Amino acid sequence: MARVVVGMSGGVDSSATAAMLAEAGHEVIGVTLHLWDYQREGHAGRCCAPEDQYDAKRVCDQLGIAHYTFDRRELFRERVVDPFVKDYGEGRTPSPCVRCNEHVKLGPLWTLAQRLGAEHVATGHYARVRRERDEVVLERAVDLDRDQSYFLWIAPREALERLLLPLGGRRKPDVRAYMAERGIVSAQKPDSTDLCFVEGQDYTEWVESHGVARLPGTIETPDGTVVGSHDGVHRFTVGQRRGIAGWDGKARYVLRVVADRGAVIVGTTDEASARTVTVREVRWLTATPPSRAEVKLRYRHAGVGCSIAASGDEAVLELDSPQRGAAPGQAAVFYVGDRVVGGGFIV
Repeated sequence: MARVVVGMSGGVDSSATAAMLAEAGHEVIGVTLHLWDYQREGHAGRCCAPEDQYDAKRVCDQLGIAHYTFDRRELFRERVVDPFVKDYGEGRTPSPCVRCNEHVKLGPLWTLAQRLGAEHVATGHYARVRRERDEVVLERAVDLDRDQSYFLWIAPREALERLLLPLGGRRKPDVRAYMAERGIVSAQKPDSTDLCFVEGQDYTEWVESHGVARLPGTIETPDGTVVGSHDGVHRFTVGQRRGIAGWDGKARYVLRVVADRGAVIVGTTDEASARTVTVREVRWLTATPPSRAEVKLRYRHAGVGCSIAASGDEAVLELDSPQRGAAPGQAAVFYVGDRVVGGGFIV
């Protein structure tokens, strides 16, 4: 059995992860990262709010395992929150949960684990990971409705190689039943449903309260015809239809955002459907990039087959069928079967 550091948010999934590993005989250490100070009263059930830190400690006490809290607020703001605000202000659609796993959670968690003499790290993500010869194999969860492999491809390789994901082969109702059977205190805690730091607000209102100015601009067709106005490019994302009036009775979608002149370009369904997508900051989880894969262009995207022309940290995708909503800033994640073979960010 091994010493394992479990990242604990105080929620059901990370608590179950700690309980399962302790029950299996591992020496488990619970670690909570204090990431954000919440301003809105009652905003519990998020990622590492003060109430959640207390819940994580209570679970660890109940399990008879050690628990530590580390202050990572400055790192979280610098690497996740500030880029999130900047991206919206510049007309991109950020992927903060992906960036958090890259810069704040999995990599730093493994660093902490090494300081604590642990051999592995574990989280409550719904995904599967295993080792195959010299490669780390990341796969979708058994429960596809809960699958979170989309968020994990960017984790540092050394962290992925040491990562344990006990929930990857389970379904959420079974996890709650496991917790309830053992009387663990967080068994009935509700799931988090929005970004941990946005505190339940509309994204556009939140970024405005954190420095993004409401600057007027134009809504235009692809040929430059001005058909409307707006009060901030941060209110739009590629593929968006809501809030785009069809002046001629036809549906219109955001095609692109030109932030430097405050223009939002809109078009028809056909114009909004892309066949070619460029991705950068690509990281492959295979020795050789595949020439074909299924790509998810956002977390809840169903996925579409594509041909891949990879060069360095860039890849150009030719999609098998046109897709709306390939938004700059979002992660594009590649799958071959259930296996995650890489990912990058749409530009």
